[in-house]
Amino acid sequence: MLQNAVKYSPDGGSITVVVASTDPGRATVTVSDSGPGIPPEHRTKIFDRFYRVDEARTRETGRAGLGLSIANWAVQAQGGQIRVEDSEQGAKFLIELPAE
Repeated sequence: MLQNAVKYSPDGGSITVVVASTDPGRATVTVSDSGPGIPPEHRTKIFDRFYRVDEARTRETGRAGLGLSIANWAVQAQGGQIRVEDSEQGAKFLIELPAE
């Protein structure tokens, strides 16, 4: 999540990470950035393996479209959930995990 935030935030942009205790026994990690964000029509697919929002840019960087899929798998393997939420600017990801 942090690598994507750094990659897609412009020079001089901002990245915010907040860790909070939510429901009893749960913790939430929120990662927000000031990049271009994720268009609503892509939000249901971004955790699919090999899915890329911008095919042209990805070919230039050699990325395979696996990062968010792997992050999703790792969070689920720990009994958590990951999701992207609406943001006024940039992307905002929430990771909910058991806080044991």
